[in-house]
Amino acid sequence: MQPTARISRIFGTDGGVLLNLYATFPEDFDAATTPLLVFDDNLPVPLWCDSFEPHGASGAFVRFADIDTPGRIGEFVGRELFIDTDDGDDDEFRFEDLIGFEISAGSRHGEITDFYDNDANPLFGITFDEEDEEVLVPAVEEFIAGIDFEARKMTLVLPDGLLDL
Repeated sequence: MQPTARISRIFGTDGGVLLNLYATFPEDFDAATTPLLVFDDNLPVPLWCDSFEPHGASGAFVRFADIDTPGRIGEFVGRELFIDTDDGDDDEFRFEDLIGFEISAGSRHGEITDFYDNDANPLFGITFDEEDEEVLVPAVEEFIAGIDFEARKMTLVLPDGLLDL
């Protein structure tokens, strides 16, 4: 995600600001459907625009929803803004897209029944044909030997002992 603007100063007494728009700011920006993002403690915080009025070639007057005083907007002055440009690229997949895929891991066969997203330890929930219980397997690329998206099948190569119960 690239920075697309910077809040340069407070404008008016109702929480309005003047933005400095970067060359990366999209010409077709729709303030009604797309929030501007500011990072706070490394987390993206959406700022929805109540009004967005272009000003010159590289500026805009903006009032954000729920921020209606200079004191509240003051903490954002000087901060860069971003726009989520995730276009939903069809060539990319997420691990949760693999739910329902048939699994073969050595001589064992089963199905991915769930995905547990955790930054420290993402896991596949797999139900093997010979078991009724879900087995948790680390969802790491090193264990994936192959994926056939058309057939919805995946081959895993797992370390010895990982599936021993």
